Amino acid sequence: MRIRALIIRILRQFIRDKRTMALMIAAPLLILTLMYLVFNGDTYVPKIGTVGVPANLSAAVAQNGASVTEYSSVTEAEAALESRKADAYLTLDGQKPQVKLEGSDPSRNRAVMLLLQKTFQTQAAAMAPAAAAPVPVFNYLHGSADMASFDSFGPVLIGVFAFFFVFLISGISFLKERTSGTLERLLATPLRRWEIVAGYIAGFGIFTLLQAVLIAWYCIQVLGMLMVGSFWYVLLITLLLSVTALSFGTFLSAFANTEFQMVQFIPLVIVPQVFFSGLFDLESMSGWLRWLSHLMPLKYGADALRNVMIRGQGWDAIAVDVYVLLGLSLFFMAANVLALRKHRKI
Repeated sequence: MRIRALIIRILRQFIRDKRTMALMIAAPLLILTLMYLVFNGDTYVPKIGTVGVPANLSAAVAQNGASVTEYSSVTEAEAALESRKADAYLTLDGQKPQVKLEGSDPSRNRAVMLLLQKTFQTQAAAMAPAAAAPVPVFNYLHGSADMASFDSFGPVLIGVFAFFFVFLISGISFLKERTSGTLERLLATPLRRWEIVAGYIAGFGIFTLLQAVLIAWYCIQVLGMLMVGSFWYVLLITLLLSVTALSFGTFLSAFANTEFQMVQFIPLVIVPQVFFSGLFDLESMSGWLRWLSHLMPLKYGADALRNVMIRGQGWDAIAVDVYVLLGLSLFFMAANVLALRKHRKI
């Protein structure tokens, strides 16, 4: 009887908590749907440029599954490689194939290498069955043949962990300030709403700065993650990403009544951002699905970190990402000020 009473009490608690019931049903379906859309997309098609390559060889490359673009000069092909409109370009030095890879993504490098090796083997077998296939020489715009997958994923992981922990800790801490009555007492003082939000953001921001420095330093100096560009740019991007998570977390905490409800935002807010951050190849997704990545703050931080750490690029390459993160931080701060109205009008 006592066990039955306890079971009934727990069931009633869940039934009364409509948000928890909805989350238990909707969150797994949402995540499984995202996984289906991400992993069940089209096979990635390597983008290969050619400069001065015979038409039959270009046709053979395309027939093996590549998207082939012919460039009029090496300079034009280099520009396409730099802007990531091409994964590699192919030239011939006499009869020796020369391949220049963009190099920042090991999985794309492998796809290009395997496709070109298969193409040359097929061509050689068709022309002279006993002849050995020419071995292409591979060069890299970014990275090298020794670049590991962790070097490619590392910048994204820095952004993911910085965003996740700051979002969770700031949201729960701000929620605790509200549930403990501290926020209500502050609202009763002459302080304005924007001053309260600014104070909390600045206070948490000090620890966010320390976390950004620690994560960036540890990944680069201790874990030996590939680092080509400026450490200060990495620190700036990590800090802005953390501030965005901080302002976002404190804003969403206004819509939670308990720490458990704050944790419920994780599958709805954090998990989708991981899928669209660049940890998985967005090129193989449908166009409408790739569009969703532009709504994710983590995507901008991860792109900027990759541009600095792997490609060694400077301010021009990360300026848009920095401005977007800054704009999102200010937007969530303003939304947080408005959200405080539900507690008390000042």
